[in-house]
Amino acid sequence: MNDFANSIAVSASGMKAQAARLRHVSENIANTDTPGYHRKTVPFEPDRDAPEGTAMVAVGRVRLDQTEPERIFDPSHPLADDTGYYDGSNVNLMIEIADAREAQQSYEANLKMFDQARLMSANLLELLRK
Repeated sequence: MNDFANSIAVSASGMKAQAARLRHVSENIANTDTPGYHRKTVPFEPDRDAPEGTAMVAVGRVRLDQTEPERIFDPSHPLADDTGYYDGSNVNLMIEIADAREAQQSYEANLKMFDQARLMSANLLELLRK
């Protein structure tokens, strides 16, 4: 692979990884009020299928956050125990919003690198035609 193709492939793998991260953050936010829901996290790993010398990233297996869920007091809730408490979710909206913002900014940075590599290769082809 040439350098332009490598840089485009690395940027594309970063965008794919951040898109997966953002998808799981969205699921976490949507399930904030779901009793018993555990927050999902997405680890990034080096891509083993990438060509030698290319630092591509891949999404690892989705993990469930093992933080204890919030205990909510509501004796009228159908899931409440004898003491009137039930387990809520362990999703913290502030963390999810920060993760979503970080994923968005990383995606945009990878997109800019992708566009720059594409533009540079197009300009090189134009120079070679002359």
